Amino acid sequence: MEVNLISTITCPNCGHQEDEQMLTTACQFFYECENCNQILKPKEGDCCVFCSYGTVSCPPIQEGSGCC
Repeated sequence: MEVNLISTITCPNCGHQEDEQMLTTACQFFYECENCNQILKPKEGDCCVFCSYGTVSCPPIQEGSGCC
């Protein structure tokens, strides 16, 4: 299975979307929206901002190995 490292994050505050490259060695717990400067944190039960607000889950989830 090929892991997709690009995910589009959508800010729940303003709706701004941005393509971001994900790390393969660590989770990203915080993300600042370029448009409204809102700091995004993972939703309860998610391991990172990509799992909560991205179009693609983080690499460990894609690989089926669980949370980062």
